[in-house]
Amino acid sequence: MGILKTLLRAVTWWNGQTLNTQFFTWRKGVKVGEDEAGNIFYQTRDGKRRWVIYNGEAEASRVSPDWHGWLHHTWDAPPTEQPVPHKPWEKPHQENLTGTAAAYAPAGSIRRAEPAARKDYEAWSPE
Repeated sequence: MGILKTLLRAVTWWNGQTLNTQFFTWRKGVKVGEDEAGNIFYQTRDGKRRWVIYNGEAEASRVSPDWHGWLHHTWDAPPTEQPVPHKPWEKPHQENLTGTAAAYAPAGSIRRAEPAARKDYEAWSPE
């Protein structure tokens, strides 16, 4: 690991876990499980504190509802020990795609059609 990466980890939280979080996790953390996105979940030995180490960007919407409930003490057992029952109509969890190319675009949105393919708009050009 280079000096720049170590310095970034010391002062930023969005580049993965900070050095302090890594040290705290090493000293007091007990690994509870891992989700399908590669995020790793920990708790203290007494079970009072729970946290997640993100795999990649620290984005809260990347945590599934099952793990979110465990993190916020909604239920005691993690989804690895006691899976949460799902209804047949529930869709699988998807992270927030706002601001990405995969974000929802309603019918008629200019993001859905290429500018050249649009028939209802003609660009102004000075003559």
